Amino acid sequence: MSEATLQKDAMRVLKETSRTFYIPIKLLKPTLRKTVGSAYLCLRAIDEIEDHEQMDSSKKTALLRATAELLREGFDASAYAALLDGAEDSLPEVTRRLADWLAVCPPDLYDNVRDVTAIMADGMAKWVERDFQIETKEDLDDYTYYVAGLVGVMLSDIWEAYDGTVTDRELAIGYGRGLQAVNMLRNQDEDAERGVRFLPEGWTREDLFDYAKANLAMADEYMKSIQTKNIILFCKIPLALAKKTLSAMERGEEKMKRDEVNETVEAILNETD
Repeated sequence: MSEATLQKDAMRVLKETSRTFYIPIKLLKPTLRKTVGSAYLCLRAIDEIEDHEQMDSSKKTALLRATAELLREGFDASAYAALLDGAEDSLPEVTRRLADWLAVCPPDLYDNVRDVTAIMADGMAKWVERDFQIETKEDLDDYTYYVAGLVGVMLSDIWEAYDGTVTDRELAIGYGRGLQAVNMLRNQDEDAERGVRFLPEGWTREDLFDYAKANLAMADEYMKSIQTKNIILFCKIPLALAKKTLSAMERGEEKMKRDEVNETVEAILNETD
């Protein structure tokens, strides 16, 4: 498969996997689009293993740790295919094709994307093994670091490699945590049905709202150090959607309406133009 075909395929799978991130990634300039698209798909490949509803915990843990080890060793596509043997039919395309998403990553950031994916896989394995039992705020911070904060760190590395944009990595972690906390609030009932409760002991839903708001405030601070319009546009869209989703849930709605999503994106495009 040619590089151009593979890149086009990557954008197709990205759109099928997450419309929320497909929109800002598609708006990035070619080099950034290729890099961020590759990174997102690699991390989503791992995430789909963690979220797999039919796979038992021991199998998930083993698969995540073995994948992390392969990534640290440089990644061998045939070895990865062997790891998935017997489970590939139940795994989504984005997970089965991890080797392809690594292949479309620009060489100068390949090691970065591969290493972060490995760290995330190990972190997710730890929390699958613990059955996602969040007991303290420190536990919550640890879990949200592995599943979302790391994404912020990797994006900061990508911005710096692209044009020298320097951002605070702690604020980047807060940005990721904020987005993840909004997802947790939105999926709370669904998670409860499968026996998962992402709330420290003694916390209420209101406490999780406060946690989300505090971390999204860090995202606002993160944005202040970015001058590149293309990067600003990318960062603004998921942040605005997260804030509006939070507001919708506080009004008792499950999520934003599709028209409101479109209007929000359009307004950001106009103000960043």
